[in-house]
Amino acid sequence: MIRLPFADGWTVGPKLGAFESPEPGQEPRPVRLPHDALRDLERSADSPQGVHAGYYPGGVFEYAKTFDVPEEWRERSVQLEFEGVYRDAAVFLNGEFVAHRPNGYTGFVVEADAYLRFGETNRITVEARAHKDSRWYSGAGIYRPVHLLVSEPVHMPLDGVRVTTPDIDAERAMVAVATTVRNTTRHTRETRVEWSVVAPSGDEVAAGTAPVTVLPGEPATARVRLAVDEPALWSTDTPALYTLHTTLSGIDGTLLDTDETLFGIRTLQVDARHGLRVNGETVKLRGACVHHDNGPLGAATIGAAEDRRIRLLKAAGFNAIRSAHNPISRAMLDACDRHGVLVMDELTDVWTESKTAFDYSLAFPDWWRTDAAALVAKDVNHPSVVMYSIGNEILELGTPIGAAWGRRLAEELRRLDDTRFITNGINGIIANLDRMSDAQAELTDKDPNTMMAEMGEQMALMNASDLVSRSIEESASVLDVVGFNYGDSRYEPDAAAYPHRVIVGSETFPERIDALWALVERFPHVIGDFTWTGWDYLGEAGIGRVDYTDVEGYAPTGTAGPYPYLLAESGDIDITGHRRTVSYWREIVFGLRRAPYIAVHRPQHFGRPTARTPWSWDDSVASWSWDAEPGAPVTVDVYAAADDVELLLDGRSLGVARVGEDKGFLARFQTEYRPGELTAIARRDGVETARHVLRTAGGDLRLAARVEQDGVGTDADSLAFVGITLEDASGVVPCDQDRRITVEVEGPAVLAGLGTGRARTEESFAGPSVTTYDGRALAIIRPTDAGTITVTVSAEGLGEASVVVTAS
Repeated sequence: MIRLPFADGWTVGPKLGAFESPEPGQEPRPVRLPHDALRDLERSADSPQGVHAGYYPGGVFEYAKTFDVPEEWRERSVQLEFEGVYRDAAVFLNGEFVAHRPNGYTGFVVEADAYLRFGETNRITVEARAHKDSRWYSGAGIYRPVHLLVSEPVHMPLDGVRVTTPDIDAERAMVAVATTVRNTTRHTRETRVEWSVVAPSGDEVAAGTAPVTVLPGEPATARVRLAVDEPALWSTDTPALYTLHTTLSGIDGTLLDTDETLFGIRTLQVDARHGLRVNGETVKLRGACVHHDNGPLGAATIGAAEDRRIRLLKAAGFNAIRSAHNPISRAMLDACDRHGVLVMDELTDVWTESKTAFDYSLAFPDWWRTDAAALVAKDVNHPSVVMYSIGNEILELGTPIGAAWGRRLAEELRRLDDTRFITNGINGIIANLDRMSDAQAELTDKDPNTMMAEMGEQMALMNASDLVSRSIEESASVLDVVGFNYGDSRYEPDAAAYPHRVIVGSETFPERIDALWALVERFPHVIGDFTWTGWDYLGEAGIGRVDYTDVEGYAPTGTAGPYPYLLAESGDIDITGHRRTVSYWREIVFGLRRAPYIAVHRPQHFGRPTARTPWSWDDSVASWSWDAEPGAPVTVDVYAAADDVELLLDGRSLGVARVGEDKGFLARFQTEYRPGELTAIARRDGVETARHVLRTAGGDLRLAARVEQDGVGTDADSLAFVGITLEDASGVVPCDQDRRITVEVEGPAVLAGLGTGRARTEESFAGPSVTTYDGRALAIIRPTDAGTITVTVSAEGLGEASVVVTAS
């Protein structure tokens, strides 16, 4: 099979009705896929999609492309693979309807042969819709890659090679391969399949072959079991990947098809005594929930951005992700395989009861089997995937019919793939909204996020109540691992009530990881914790914000951030990839960071009253450079795994504070701001363990631009990331000297996105200008051809900074 990128030559514009005429500015414009049709539309406070979508509008969009189809393809099989179109995709070839797919997150393949004009120019159009159908920013359009698949009449279909490793010991691993062969001719064909396993070292370590007779219209499966001696096992620490080369030939030796499949050799076990074991070793999941958008790129799923997110999440201490709340992209799965990150891949956010007016519940009853099959076909060869989640906070799972739906989904996934574990993100409160007592009536009238935020300790008591236990028992019983969203109050009692139950914290409050991780380490049946969220995201705007309530006219809005809030502001890492202070606190809680970390509350807000949500973190940054009067009061936190911390300014002690008095792994100081060198010294048993230093910026500020990699490719998955800072000559970045910057790109590339971590903004990701946030911004460059690319950043009064990127 030839799998050709189908990214260039597209246009996009509003989909007009048969009796509509385009208005000025609605003309189709050229785009390169993947592409998000919503990102550059105007946001407004009265957007019907509201806070959920970050105040973006919805819309109906039409993508179009012309392409030549050679005459010789008449005797071949031609298909189009769409990895994801949001949403309700309708595909037309040469004006004829070809396919419809309502799910915006699952891939699908279009059989094109019957609609093509061979030896001519053909035209494809794809319609996509987004309107009040998501609880977060979904984006819209062909936001994931598209490929043109051209095959001989007898071939291996897409995802037609499946690799498992069911039998492993120190001496050898048995690699079980199942290869599907498809015959679209009218005649029986005799073929031969050959397999070759190549180790990470590049050496062939196993090979096999088998003849396969393929009848017309009846796929045949060729199987082989290959022994790999002394296998290199895939794990989070050593993500060793093997390559399976598969060749399909005619009986006369004519080459018909080839395939290359990456896979890992590893074992999975789970039980309440040892928890999750990978290759026989217990692994506690340091998990991050992640949404699918890529920040300044909108929802566009570009391989380099997916890889970067996984690399940075792993570097911040996470070893697992949960794809909240939809199937993860192929590119991100590949990145998890490469970097050693475990995956909980989630099927859906809804089953049959809706959460928004026009969400996927309208189509789910008719399409769930198709969606499950697409999920498994995409995931099955990826060693990083350890769990399938059948849903998130499903409204009906506390009812008998809802439990039956859960059983149906779990058994279908087991039928398709019995090598992974099945879980579900259960929220006992959400599953029992209609059973809440009269005392909770005022809460149940609110949106679920606000309701949970206001319940406080009562939520923990209710989650562990007999009512919730009875209502979810059947739904939990169909799972291998019971996922609890905000249900940590069940961890200890469930160990006695359900001694064989394995639990994962499938979604948890970020500010509670100190207590939650202690529970994960204490209880073997609790296999990990997935925070909300690891990476900040668009939509659910302001759910993690900190409000200063003394602002004139302030009115509480629950968890909904008022316009112009755009970002959730709840990620350990912001949308540009910059780690927020909570990320370092978590790293210390996980036991992965020995040095303390200084986090300074902004002195201009000292003493002001605040309003927070359970998804909030302190409004703090790692900076000792402030436009504040010497002697101004300031709060300084030091995160540390220590008994106490001493704080010094220019070598003079500002005092010693015990760790854990205000919060676990945190020592808090009330002091005064004065420029200089601020040092935190962590001690255990009176002995220094490590220290952290912040210095005040000195002299004039300058612009700095740094590209994260020396070179970049030219394909549709390639990007260059340019970090932009305002800093002094020593590289110190002050956080209260923000400027509006402008980015110019020269050479064969475009500015694909420009943004900061600022959650409340009206600035566009399209650029070319943006205001830095805490002295930082990120420019994302997308090459269009080979050559030298120059990126120049300028700001009034600060001159210019340039970097050169080579695309090849």
